[in-house]
Amino acid sequence: MLLYHGSNISVLKPRFLPPTRPMDFGAGFYLTSDLDQAKRWAVRTTQRRHVGAPMISVFEVNFPFPASLKILRFERPDEAWFDFVIGNRTVEAVPNDYDSVIGPVANDQTILTLNLYLEGLLTKEAAVKELLPQLLSDQYTFRTSDALALL
Repeated sequence: MLLYHGSNISVLKPRFLPPTRPMDFGAGFYLTSDLDQAKRWAVRTTQRRHVGAPMISVFEVNFPFPASLKILRFERPDEAWFDFVIGNRTVEAVPNDYDSVIGPVANDQTILTLNLYLEGLLTKEAAVKELLPQLLSDQYTFRTSDALALL
């Protein structure tokens, strides 16, 4: 399977960088199987950093992952996904010893819903109900050197 990484530079050898902002699944190397999503990430990263040019790096990964890796997978933006994303976006560090986390990516509309919840304007149940019908792109987060070695 091909996975794409959008950035302001070409990435030949993935590595971990200190997070500069809260991320859906915590610190890690993020990819998607959606080329259009990677293009949007590349443009946003270039705009945010004010350097470089939008670049898409392509990686191949074989599934299933080895049984020795600890994987967390969210199939849809349900309550468990919601809690995990909210935790990663609002706390220093959510306890997370997974090698890889896979699931929907919080897009612009999703962020609006998450913010309404955080501001107390939506209950968790209402927020999750709002998110479930959305067709969200996926994201694959590689969080350990063992996981990165799969790319």
